[in-house]
Amino acid sequence: MFRPDRIQRCVSSAATSSQLVRRIPLQGNTAALPACSALHGIMDFNVKKLASDAGVFFTRAVQFTEEKLGQAEKTELDPHLENLITRADSTKNWTEKILKQTEVLLQPNPIDHTGARIEEFIYDKLDKKLPSRTTNAELLGQYMLEAASDLGAGTPYGSTLIIVGEYQKRLGGAEREFLQTSASTFLTPLRNFLEGDCRTISKERRLLENRRLDLDICKARLKKAKQAEAKAAAAPDFQETRPRNYVLSASASAAEHELRVAQTEFDRQAEVTRLLLEGISSTHLNHLRCLQDFAEAQATYYAQCHHYMQDLQRELSRCANAVGGSNSTTAVCPKPVSSAFLSGQTSSGEAVSSLSSQNPSALAIQQTQLPVTGTRKAKVLYDYDAHDSSELSLLADELITVYTVPGMDPDWLIGERGNEKGKVPVTYLELLS
Repeated sequence: MFRPDRIQRCVSSAATSSQLVRRIPLQGNTAALPACSALHGIMDFNVKKLASDAGVFFTRAVQFTEEKLGQAEKTELDPHLENLITRADSTKNWTEKILKQTEVLLQPNPIDHTGARIEEFIYDKLDKKLPSRTTNAELLGQYMLEAASDLGAGTPYGSTLIIVGEYQKRLGGAEREFLQTSASTFLTPLRNFLEGDCRTISKERRLLENRRLDLDICKARLKKAKQAEAKAAAAPDFQETRPRNYVLSASASAAEHELRVAQTEFDRQAEVTRLLLEGISSTHLNHLRCLQDFAEAQATYYAQCHHYMQDLQRELSRCANAVGGSNSTTAVCPKPVSSAFLSGQTSSGEAVSSLSSQNPSALAIQQTQLPVTGTRKAKVLYDYDAHDSSELSLLADELITVYTVPGMDPDWLIGERGNEKGKVPVTYLELLS
């Protein structure tokens, strides 16, 4: 809150200090006279500048207070400029919230988040590249591998620890790549906008507000000078007070000159501020591209995680079958039930024969999968490498025919491309009508 009485006392104290400096007598060694004169000049300049700045601040504070109290007129900004200012404030506010929440999403632990931000700040100031940190999933996978080595890699528990640990490290690697991509393509542009363009706009807006206050102060001075001149001209003793009227007329002329200068500076600053604020539109376009990159990185990350977890489930299922079959005549892990049918490389008789030799119930399952639903086209979103003969490798942007069979995993479809056929993951496809 402004305190005009304190500002006035500061101005008076500054002027008194300047007078005291001038009155200090020089005694003793006169060789110090040049140094004292230089010191006196510096102090006198600083005091005068301080007094001048305090005076300007005081007049602006008075004008601002009177405007708030409704005792002074206020120059309104152009409606277009006001809309740009409102839009810039909203952009700054929501960018800060989105940036903060994205950082929380990528680094949920508040303690780790604070430490990571401090580390980023230090490396940024040292102009060095931030080293990649080990993710929690990678650390878990490493612990599992070390535990398997200690407990025995040949045991069922140890071998399972190795499998799960390896996939945890893959998940951690995908997470680390996602964090790095998100930081470079999304977080950094948002942070640069807040620390760069937003600060520049705020600085120019403060300068524009000062120019507006100066303009309104000049308008008030000119108004008072003209009122005084008109009052003096209407007085009965106009001829006797001619010298005084001349002074009032000169004061009004000076006020008009100050008003023209203030108006020019205000218009120039308003134009500079307007140009900066209109740049918010290009900022929105840049943030739009960054947002698309972030969503793409997030989709790729989740698709990789889904793919890794499905592979892990298959590996665990095979190991469980191998352990369960160790009491029978063979301990070899059987292939998935539908692999013979989906690979398209064996005849139906061979498939039935192999299934009947493994498990009678598997034959019933295979026979129920023979009917298929209607086929439809699908566009491949990402490259996919088949992990076994039951799957079909995919290339991004190609079109394939897909369909499903009763009892099939809903996360998979049967894909056909020419004479090739196999399972394809749904998350890698965009189904077309």
